[in-house]
Amino acid sequence: MTTTRPAAPTGRSWQLARLTAPIARLLAGRRFIPLWAVVHHRGRVTGRELTVPVAVRVTRDAFVIVLPWGPGTNWARNVLAAGGCVLHWKAADHRVDEPTVIGPDLARASFSRSQWFVVEKLMRADSFLLLHRQG
Repeated sequence: MTTTRPAAPTGRSWQLARLTAPIARLLAGRRFIPLWAVVHHRGRVTGRELTVPVAVRVTRDAFVIVLPWGPGTNWARNVLAAGGCVLHWKAADHRVDEPTVIGPDLARASFSRSQWFVVEKLMRADSFLLLHRQG
């Protein structure tokens, strides 16, 4: 079986990620910081439990996560293969399922105008992960 790896991050999105990663790790999942969450997932190959901080937008029944390097990143592939994960957001665990990769046309409604500017112009993201809340 052949798998494809995402291209190495470059440009502005990589610089932005390097600048925000330490802050995201520190603040992700905290009660009063709704911008970041922590994805808890299991490795497809190793079976290890892993975590990754992510920027998240919330709708009434779902979470939308920006995928600046596309759906080929290992954590996104793990979540897609498992059919869900646990998202730690605002100091609570949320079980999510039905992960679906969506494009900017569907994701845009979850972002304010200024947030969309950052996603579109600085991060240059063109794919997003939609996760539905269970129960």
